[in-house]
Amino acid sequence: MSVIHPETLPQDVPFTESQRVWLAGYLAGLALAAEDDNTPVPQMTVQVLYGSQTGNAETLAEEFASALGESGVGAQVRSLDQITPDELPGMGHVIVICSTYGEGEMPDNAELFWDALAAEGVPRLEDLKFGVIALGDSSYDDFCQAGKVLDTRFEQLGATRLLPRVDCDVDYEAEAAEFTARAVELLAAEAPEGASGAPVPQQAAPKKKRSKWNRKNPYRATLAHNRVLSGPGSLKEIRHIEIALGDSGIEYAAGDALAVLPQNDPALVAEFIDVAGLDPEMVVDGEPLTEVLRTSYEIRTPAKELLARLADSEPHGELDSLLDSGDRLALDNWLWGKDTVDLLRAHPRAELSPDELLSMLKPLAHRAYSISSSPLSSPDRIHLTIAAVRHRSESREYGGVASTMLADRVGESDEVGIFLQPNAAFRVPEDDELPMIMVGPGTGIAPFRAFLAEREGRGANGRNWLFFGDQHRSCDFIYEDELTAWSQAGVLHRLDLAFSRDQVQKVYVQDRMRENGRDLYAWLEEGAHFYVCGDATRMAKDVEQALIDVVQVHGGKTADQAVEYVNELKRAKRYVRDVY
Repeated sequence: MSVIHPETLPQDVPFTESQRVWLAGYLAGLALAAEDDNTPVPQMTVQVLYGSQTGNAETLAEEFASALGESGVGAQVRSLDQITPDELPGMGHVIVICSTYGEGEMPDNAELFWDALAAEGVPRLEDLKFGVIALGDSSYDDFCQAGKVLDTRFEQLGATRLLPRVDCDVDYEAEAAEFTARAVELLAAEAPEGASGAPVPQQAAPKKKRSKWNRKNPYRATLAHNRVLSGPGSLKEIRHIEIALGDSGIEYAAGDALAVLPQNDPALVAEFIDVAGLDPEMVVDGEPLTEVLRTSYEIRTPAKELLARLADSEPHGELDSLLDSGDRLALDNWLWGKDTVDLLRAHPRAELSPDELLSMLKPLAHRAYSISSSPLSSPDRIHLTIAAVRHRSESREYGGVASTMLADRVGESDEVGIFLQPNAAFRVPEDDELPMIMVGPGTGIAPFRAFLAEREGRGANGRNWLFFGDQHRSCDFIYEDELTAWSQAGVLHRLDLAFSRDQVQKVYVQDRMRENGRDLYAWLEEGAHFYVCGDATRMAKDVEQALIDVVQVHGGKTADQAVEYVNELKRAKRYVRDVY
């Protein structure tokens, strides 16, 4: 059999860049198979497409492809933004694994694909078979919304489901594994006899060996250092945490996140038991109730199912009326500052049995924090930059579950469960000569502290520009000494600060971007990568609008042209975000 090698692919044929990448990978797979006379050429390739914000969907996509290969079916794994809807009709079989972040939003690496798929004029998909694994968090109203709309749109375009969509909560592994097993069985049955299970090679760097540490099997790491960064007078409590990796074998990269398994405050557990009328000596699945509530259940934030049950206990009450109104903003405002203990106390008529109450509590989920160190300068410790969440209302103290655990209840040399969450999409430029622009107010500076340490360790020549801000320079300028030292050493070439409350009119990082728009656009034209980290609800959206405005004003473009310019940055992976 004669096989075209990818390096011989003509450059003057009218393929889009994404089509060229796919075809080159496919031809590479054929070439590899043909080099061994005993290896049959793959005759069926399933496209495993993912949209992932924190890496979970990407990991599941890789596991799905591996399972297909073991069953004799070829697979190719790509992010959704690596393809266009025009490519779908020729794919034959597609599995989509997509997470939802924020209030029902698409992950960054699926946003442009969805915009194109939802538009008018996209091709029909009658010859396509598909399946969807949706990942989400049921504490949000738009649970698994991204996966749901993708599933619906494929159906609207005429595609045929292999099997019904599965909507996975935070504790997603079992449901995803069941879907994978069923889907692989169906796909293997459809594969032509003698088809090879060799995955189609992809145009991507080889992935590191996956760590054995995960949510079900966390590494018990030692907290090695804990200090307050914010100064006297600050309304925030920002802490620098260092966690020793010991003999874990964990290898991290600047841009990754660290997942921490939290534990509830024993004082909160005692309050919960008291107000719920539970027996503190009760045993649940062989474990004391106090231990189960401390380590396994979310008792700070009320679950939606519990809210509905409490509302039913008082028809026409305030909570019941808010739920019936469908006004999510009003409900969120009413719930702000309240926890499960408050709500149980306010609804004594609910009379929940212990089993009923526990059944309506969500599992205590891990918390992911952007890593603020580079392995080039800190190979044995991972640094975190964490805001300890605290507030007081009436006679009660409230605190973030994981942040106050790390701040108050885990002493130096004490252990905490951790596992790595790699984020291959959030990395410093591979080319050390390229400029880098970083926007990270508050604790959003975390990955950029890591990026600067990484660039310094690599001896990179590319220029680095940081936009940082918070409320007051006198007490909220965290890592000031380090940033000053990097500026003096020529690692940090530009530092623009925005301390919102040091003047009458508030100033934010997006304002500094507009003020320096001419230079910012010039850096982009020189190939700069643009990064954002921090609050997704407001800051990240304001920063994106500022970026579009800068491109329009200083690039001499129309509004639509400026949006397309920014979209091209996204497609080229030169505009990436780590938002939460």
